[in-house]
Amino acid sequence: MIAAGLLLVAVGAVDLLRQMVRSRRWIAFAAAAVALVLVSAALDAVIAGLLAVAVAAIWTWVVPEDGPARAGLWPVALLALAAAACVVIAPGRARPGLLGAAWATYSPGNAVSIDVVVLVIGCLVFLLESGNAVVRIALRSEMGGRVELNPRAVASGTAPVGVDAAAPVAPAPGLKGGRLIGPLERILVFVLTLTGAYTLLAAVLAAKGIVRFPEISRDRDDGDRAEYFLIGSLVSWVTALAAAFLVWWGVRAG
Repeated sequence: MIAAGLLLVAVGAVDLLRQMVRSRRWIAFAAAAVALVLVSAALDAVIAGLLAVAVAAIWTWVVPEDGPARAGLWPVALLALAAAACVVIAPGRARPGLLGAAWATYSPGNAVSIDVVVLVIGCLVFLLESGNAVVRIALRSEMGGRVELNPRAVASGTAPVGVDAAAPVAPAPGLKGGRLIGPLERILVFVLTLTGAYTLLAAVLAAKGIVRFPEISRDRDDGDRAEYFLIGSLVSWVTALAAAFLVWWGVRAG
C-alpha cells in the first residue's frame, strides 16, 4: 500500500512542478526526488521510493505537457495497474518506519495507519494536475483528429466545460474555467465517495450539468461542446472514483 501512495505522490508532484516551475526544472525535479526518497526512508520504504521516482521520470517522458501523448492512454492504464498491484501485493506492513511509529504514537486512534495516510495524500496530489493530464490524453485520443488543441488556452484556463486541460484553437469556445473546476471536482468526488455521502455526490454532479446547460445548449451543429463536456466530465469522474476505490480497497485489505 505504501508503494502505491509513494507512486501517486511522485507522479502527481512531477505534474505539479511542470506547471509551477518554468525554468531550470531539473533542479526542482532533483529536489523533489531527494525529498521523496528521504521520506520513503523514514517510512522504511526506500525501494518503493526509488521505484516511484523512476516511474515519475518515465511518466514525464511518455506524458508531455503539450502535444500528443507518445503512448495514448496506455501510461494511465499501466499506472493504475501498478498502483492496484501494490495494494494487492503489500496491503499492510509490520514495520512502518520512524514516521509510522510517530504517527501511531500521536494519532488519535489506530484505525488509520500511516500507509493509508500516504495513499490518501498520493491520491489527492495525483488528482490535482495529473488528473488534468489524464483528461487531456482522453480528449486527444477521441477528438484529436477533428480539433487541434491549443496549449496557450490550456495554460490560461480557457478550457471547454468538463475539459480540464484542453481547448480548441478555433473557434474559441465560451466554456471556461475547466482547469480549476476539474481538480476541485475530482477532489469533491473523491472525498464524498470515501465518506459515503452519495446523495451529496449525486447533487454535485447534477449541479455541474445544470450550471453548464445554457452554454451547452448553444452548441454548434457538430455538437463539439456537448462531446467535450461528456468526455471530459466522465473521464474526470472515473479518475476520482478509481482513486477512492483504491483507498477503500487498501483499507479493506489492510
